[in-house]
Amino acid sequence: MNQDQINSYLQRLWPICRSLTGNGVRESLHILNEIVPLDIHEVPSGSEVFDWTVPNEWNIRSAQLINPKGEVIADLAVNNLHVVNYSIPMQGEFTYDELKGHIYTLEEQPDVIPYITSYYKRHWGFCLSYNKWIQQPREGLYRVHIDSTLEPGHLTYGECVLKGETDEEILISTYVCHPSMANNELSGPIVAAGIYSLLAQWPSRKYTYRFLFAPETIGVIAFLQKEGMWLKEKMVAGYVATTCGDRGNLTYKLSKRGDTLADRAATHVLHFSGKPHRVIPFTVGGSDERQYCSPGFNLPVGSIMRTPYQQYKEYHTSGDDLDFVSAESLEDTIHTYVEVMRAIEMNEKYYCEVQYGEPQMGKRGLYPASNAPNVDRHYIHRLMHLLSFADGEMDLLEIAARRNESILLYEPIVQACLQAGVITRAKH
Repeated sequence: MNQDQINSYLQRLWPICRSLTGNGVRESLHILNEIVPLDIHEVPSGSEVFDWTVPNEWNIRSAQLINPKGEVIADLAVNNLHVVNYSIPMQGEFTYDELKGHIYTLEEQPDVIPYITSYYKRHWGFCLSYNKWIQQPREGLYRVHIDSTLEPGHLTYGECVLKGETDEEILISTYVCHPSMANNELSGPIVAAGIYSLLAQWPSRKYTYRFLFAPETIGVIAFLQKEGMWLKEKMVAGYVATTCGDRGNLTYKLSKRGDTLADRAATHVLHFSGKPHRVIPFTVGGSDERQYCSPGFNLPVGSIMRTPYQQYKEYHTSGDDLDFVSAESLEDTIHTYVEVMRAIEMNEKYYCEVQYGEPQMGKRGLYPASNAPNVDRHYIHRLMHLLSFADGEMDLLEIAARRNESILLYEPIVQACLQAGVITRAKH
């Protein structure tokens, strides 16, 4: 996806009122299906998924809060953060004192609307900027209108499996349950879709790639109940795509194990990218890596992002809008992920077929015929470095790092050596 396409999808997905369940999730998946051919799964309300129960489905058509002067001070149609997500239907008139327990503001950021949810407790409410709320009259009646439904239905998630030569899998997981927030919500699905669009163009893939677009936490728990044991057996690496679109530097959050192939590939690519970045440890505060790295699974799942959740003031507020993200940052994150995928695809243990002395490379067409000044000596030294360390025990990530170089520089060398038969893939 180019930057124009990224901006187009941001504009289309932005207004949709998403939640854990409901038509907002389905509408978002329908749009993403234009890029990623998704299989849609519906999990009925009341289903037991490990320690959780799928809640009733929530849908909302309209909502307004009108002050005693007749002014609309909160309106779902203006900003879908104005309504507490999962608000039960409500119609009526309320005094200021009766209403204030249903009003949410953020005093430390007085000009933004906070994002509030009540998924597992029947409740209703409105979210306003602090500065707007403190201006409201304390006398008279406020009119509340919330046209919503909360009834048995389904939790919905989308999944796509992009087949490779083996059934070993790499997972890209993102969530589709937040309303109009650009970095904390839309950046992840946009990046995941962009990764798919590039990987699908590769002429071949060693690994199978699974893409998941699910409501955060319980959506992933429902998915893991269905596929978790398969992933425990087959997954070699996985990543949660979230907060991928702001203008901050790249960040990699390690898996709970901290030394998996997912971790090694991501930190290697970032280290040799030349881009400012940081690596942070696994913590439970965050996103769906909590579920993937829970004790029973402890899957090799990390997260490549930009500014992490909770570390920018716009997080979970109306300040996380389309101006807060950029297509350039999103495109850069997509390409960073794809470079990590390339590194994982390349990373093998290779065995040099000539174990005594170095191979005679000239007769295999691997060495230049003359010692001309324009010979690429870096290429020759990488070639000799690879052959020297190709003992069937050390993988290519480590071989490249021993020379303080990116694994991606070795792609043409590995292909040439495999074609010449001087190296083979070591048996696992």
